[in-house]
Amino acid sequence: MKSSKYSGFYKLSTEERLKEVVEFTELSEEHIASIQDPNSLSLDGADNMVENVIGRFTLPLGVALNFIVNDKEYLIPMVTEEPSVIAAASNGARLTRSSGGFYAMNTGSIMIAQIQITDVKDPENTRMAIYKHKEKILNFCNEQDPVLVQLGGGAVDIDVRIIESDIIDTMVVIHLKVNTLDAMGANAVNTMAEAVAPLIESITGGVVYLRILSNLAVERLVRATTKVKKEELGGEEVVDKIITAYAFAKADPFRATTHNKGIMNGITAGVMATGNDTRAIESGAHAYAAISGQYSPLTTWEKDANGDLVGTIELPLALGLVGGATKVHAAARASVAILGVKSATELAEVIACLGLAQNLAAVRVLATEGVQRGHMSLHAKNVAIEAGAVGDQIEVVVQKMIADKKINVEYAKTLL
Repeated sequence: MKSSKYSGFYKLSTEERLKEVVEFTELSEEHIASIQDPNSLSLDGADNMVENVIGRFTLPLGVALNFIVNDKEYLIPMVTEEPSVIAAASNGARLTRSSGGFYAMNTGSIMIAQIQITDVKDPENTRMAIYKHKEKILNFCNEQDPVLVQLGGGAVDIDVRIIESDIIDTMVVIHLKVNTLDAMGANAVNTMAEAVAPLIESITGGVVYLRILSNLAVERLVRATTKVKKEELGGEEVVDKIITAYAFAKADPFRATTHNKGIMNGITAGVMATGNDTRAIESGAHAYAAISGQYSPLTTWEKDANGDLVGTIELPLALGLVGGATKVHAAARASVAILGVKSATELAEVIACLGLAQNLAAVRVLATEGVQRGHMSLHAKNVAIEAGAVGDQIEVVVQKMIADKKINVEYAKTLL
């Protein structure tokens, strides 16, 4: 098995890095061209993706190194504008390798569509009436997408909730559960929910209003865990410092918000690279972080009997390999090829581990040297370029700013 572990990868030229990725993944010439050519998304292609197109906007595509997930080596493509994110994810993953990397699992690929019923006089009786007609409702929904059913997916169950409101009368809300397989599933579940609305009204005597999926995909959870030997971190004292940092996030939503932002630095970058919906993933993750009633960290950090650090992550990740930009955008297709994943659930597991690695790197730095040292060193390159440095000037200015601990545009201009 090829190893995703690299030393000095950042020192290579962009051409040399791509060569290493090609050797690891055996990318096709088409995929190579798509991630190098700024016109891989044509203006016509962009115009067909969204409305009112006037151009295209390019962001850096990098790869996170050193990942082992469920005993398989991965390079993970990431699209981000923020310095230090990809390096941090790679460093976090490197720390886990001596313990076997990450282990991930999932609860399947069930998406939820919500059907809101109003003007109901007897909510509890209505709830039972819906359950009584459950099979009829599911059969009707599956008639809307016979291909999904043939592939082994489709509507599989319903839940019925009664929701009180201080704005309108009591609502009855159906949760239609649909196995969307390797699709994110928004179009499939929305089509079913809209089509079944008249049948729901005939069963309940109420009025159906909203019929739309929920991005709080609690039936599509991904869980991952890793262990980091204390020796990898610099001793048990560092393990204790990391747990103290985690305890702060666990107790305080102000800290938890930034804690989770760091997790999403990795997750969002991986989701973006594969052409999936970053907003859906972010909203679901943050809602899940608050599902207990207090906004809390998406990860946990503990110390085991040996004094080693043990981390976990759990969050909803509704990702797809079919449909949307994942199939339309050539660079997104290349990113999926770099990952080598065979299913949407495998993709979600890898992305969850990316978030856990990102968090590991962040809390380790915060608990020891502080975030600014490494972050500002990487930020210095952007500062040098903003000041007007080009070519070999960039590295000279960067090193001088770091040595003098003066990383700002004015000083960079002075150095130039």
